[in-house]
Amino acid sequence: MVKVFDLIEAVADSKATVLITGESGTGKSLIARAIHYHSQRREKPFVEVSCGALPEMLLESELFGHVRGAFTDAFGDRDGKFAAADGGTIFLDEISTASAGLQFKLLRILQERTFEPVGSNRTYTVDARVIVATNRDLWRDVESERFRQDLYYRVNVVNIELPPLRERGEDITLLAEHFLRRYERENSRNILGFTDDCQAALQAYPWPGNVRELANCVERAVVLCRGSRIDLTDLPQTVAAVLQPIMASAGDAVSVMSPGSNADRTLAEALAEPEKRIIQSALTAHGGHRQATAHALGINRCTLYKKMKKYGLMR
Repeated sequence: MVKVFDLIEAVADSKATVLITGESGTGKSLIARAIHYHSQRREKPFVEVSCGALPEMLLESELFGHVRGAFTDAFGDRDGKFAAADGGTIFLDEISTASAGLQFKLLRILQERTFEPVGSNRTYTVDARVIVATNRDLWRDVESERFRQDLYYRVNVVNIELPPLRERGEDITLLAEHFLRRYERENSRNILGFTDDCQAALQAYPWPGNVRELANCVERAVVLCRGSRIDLTDLPQTVAAVLQPIMASAGDAVSVMSPGSNADRTLAEALAEPEKRIIQSALTAHGGHRQATAHALGINRCTLYKKMKKYGLMR
């Protein structure tokens, strides 16, 4: 994330088009806003458009505007989002969903800074900084001819890639605390924080929905919490359940050293099997993701790799 912040600072005052990539829920819109508000355009409009939310004709009208009679229900002239963003920044989310015809028009506006409203022959010039985002691999879309190669090179001048939350272990606690204070204020609650077990579950869960899912989880916990701290019982079952296989395996590790259980084995031999089960359970809980598994177990990826190789857990 420090690298992401450095890139935001580096590109903020440039005119370069920025492509923000990352899984859904990682905060691409927030990064686009950060670029705008750290730039000299901060006093001008920031306009956000979700390209996947509208049909092609409506999206074209939304972006470029239209004149009266251009299509059914076009009862008057209407400015589009590019005109509204003049002097400022326009953020096009889900750019990969744009149709072939719209991609051509976006290519033109990026190259020439000109456009025509739907149904008009009049050409307009616009000065808008363009930031786009996608949760897809755009180059794969280029290879499968779903996305124009020339447009790809126009939008991918600077690429800011947002890592998924499961690879940002240090951020989970900070973000959870941030959301706790936000929803605590909104719901007029007084909650001191999270229990140790609750924090462990938050750290161990892989967060497929990323930051958006974490925010939803904490809001739910704030509403349901009846104690002074949020506990496992306040979390969604899917989040709380990630501790169960790890805790069960840890219990096995204690019982395997009890009297009468192969007492002639060395300590290393006695610990090998429960350690293997703990790692195997953690890998299963995190969908085989090594970074998230290593973080949940409190070891680095190199150590995890060596132990997986030792116990025949490589996939």
